Amino acid sequence: MNRRSFIRNSSLTFAALSLADRNFLSLLVEDPWKINMLTENIGIFTERGGTIGFLLSKKGIVVVDSQFPDQSKHLIDELKKRSKKDFELLINTHHHGDHTAGNISFKGIVDTILAHENSRKNQENWARQNKSEDKQLYPDQVYTETWSKQFKKETISLNYYGPAHTNGDSIIHFQESNIVHMGDLVFNRRHPFIDRAAGASIKNWIAVLNKTVTTFDTNTRFIFGHAGTGHEVTGIKDDLNRFAEYLNNLLHFVDKEIKAGKRKEEILKATEIPGSPEWKGDGIQRPLTAALDELTAK
Repeated sequence: MNRRSFIRNSSLTFAALSLADRNFLSLLVEDPWKINMLTENIGIFTERGGTIGFLLSKKGIVVVDSQFPDQSKHLIDELKKRSKKDFELLINTHHHGDHTAGNISFKGIVDTILAHENSRKNQENWARQNKSEDKQLYPDQVYTETWSKQFKKETISLNYYGPAHTNGDSIIHFQESNIVHMGDLVFNRRHPFIDRAAGASIKNWIAVLNKTVTTFDTNTRFIFGHAGTGHEVTGIKDDLNRFAEYLNNLLHFVDKEIKAGKRKEEILKATEIPGSPEWKGDGIQRPLTAALDELTAK
């Protein structure tokens, strides 16, 4: 993709987003697409937006998340080169546009789109608010707590542990391969977006991460939605523990500042979360603001 085409396509995509989403998603622009195979049949796709996972099953192709329309088309083209099977299932980890705006590219070619029931509601609400319902392809199947299905030699299960990054985050487990897609439940060494408007809870996010750590074993490989510069979008249990520690440090720091009588403007001047210096780069004001909102909510 040349620079002129990239700028043109990015402009068209961002024009359809709200100002707040554009400001956040502008931080998530990545290099042209890459595919990294984690096993013979399971891989990840990265370009612009949340990390996509996929399974090349003999029963059909399964995709986790869809980034934006242009990016999902790149993915579809690449997977068609690797498999002659049909697209059987598209899973959305949650509703944010950098994970679901590309759903529309799967219209007419995928059998089922699956997400947590709150994720679908959030997709519908967001599309109505932004008058973009014609650009969104919603999940046609939802679940509440757990979901599981076998795809030849691989079984995929979904679990919902309560509000965290949003109120509809799914944890996707490729059981036989012992690979877990966390969606945006992990921002690896990158300040997270915490969607309080969509039911996010930092306190419960920590509990979700702790439960995930105890559920899976030391050999589990995790896929993350986003990572900071110089860090990977895959990792191990320790990365989940470190992110949970970051969120705990965030709440502790903001609570301490509130009790010290600091105003919001003063708190937002912080350049680092004490105890978590690895989380660097732009965007620290987002989690600080979310923590302030959560701790002062009545």
